[in-house]
Amino acid sequence: MQENKITAYLEELIPKRSEQFTEIEQYAYANDVPIMELVGIESLLQLLRMQQPKKILEIGTAIGYSALRMADALPECQIISLERDEERYKLAKQNVAKMQKEEQVILIQGDALELEAEVEQNGPFDVLFIDAAKSQYRKFFDIYTKMLTKDSVVFTDNVLFHGLVASENIESRNLRQLVRKIKNYNLWLMNHPEYDTVILPVGDGIAISKKRRET
Repeated sequence: MQENKITAYLEELIPKRSEQFTEIEQYAYANDVPIMELVGIESLLQLLRMQQPKKILEIGTAIGYSALRMADALPECQIISLERDEERYKLAKQNVAKMQKEEQVILIQGDALELEAEVEQNGPFDVLFIDAAKSQYRKFFDIYTKMLTKDSVVFTDNVLFHGLVASENIESRNLRQLVRKIKNYNLWLMNHPEYDTVILPVGDGIAISKKRRET
């Protein structure tokens, strides 16, 4: 497909990452750990460079790849990142320690739906990055947008979900239900009364939501 050729071309243009980042990427691919696609993460980082946030809240650390990429691109920014899975949390801690980013990347282990009080102590945040359980995206949005600064931005990853949001024939019932939840989230987000949203078809789809200024 032409789209795949374009993605491959763009990936070839992206400068090589450090050896440490390359090792994390290779581990993720070999062990089926979900990390952002290369064009997607590069797009996110460029948007963050333009915004220059001081504090980011990430929902869904996995093994720390995106948090560390953000920390590397924004040396003056602190990233608070939440991860439910204990094994991935431990791997993320190791990766953060290897790159000596313990002061810049703060990891919290637990279910994001239950960490509101603890996270609030670390706020307010200039950016909310949602990249965890897709069925809970709306709950994450509702809980944690209350902790954002007035000029904040919300980024949501995987909102196109491998293109399945545009597919009419999904055989698996569970997959069909998940896709329906993502589509409902996208529709809700695009019509949110307090946010302007655009969805970029890069990586696995990134929604960018900016709170409207009060008039």
